[in-house]
Amino acid sequence: MSRFEQELLSVLPQLRRYARSLSRNSEEAEDLVQDCVERAFSKRVTWRGVNLRAWLMTILTNLNRDRIGAQGRTPDLISMDEAGEPAVSEVEADPLERDRLAAALDRLGADQRAVLMLIVVEGYRYAEVAAMLEIPIGTVMSRLSRARRNLARSLETDNIVEFRRSR
Repeated sequence: MSRFEQELLSVLPQLRRYARSLSRNSEEAEDLVQDCVERAFSKRVTWRGVNLRAWLMTILTNLNRDRIGAQGRTPDLISMDEAGEPAVSEVEADPLERDRLAAALDRLGADQRAVLMLIVVEGYRYAEVAAMLEIPIGTVMSRLSRARRNLARSLETDNIVEFRRSR
């Protein structure tokens, strides 16, 4: 097995997770990953040998853009686990908290969600995300800042629970 194939296999779980966050559908995510792997093999000669993970994420992002354009709809981004459910931490979160977070993420614009997911969940650096999404690094930083601010604001407003005393 070649170095390219070994590295590609090691990146598959991350590709699946990112594809699920883009599509919010397990079947569509698997199709995206399969298309990404096929494209990577067919364009293998264009890979410079530097960062296969970033290259594959770029391919996946572009395939998703093409898919969305063909379907004429806007993307929905939220982190999904291997079972296709919204991702949670190792410790099981309160279902209401998880729903609040999912709703807050859904209210973010698609561009803000993409940057937030790639940096916060996938752990990419700003420069890597800028290259993947083909936008300037300043745009990445401003989208991330706005995403964090909007997410915090949304979670603050959703956190109001009113209790009334009976008299």
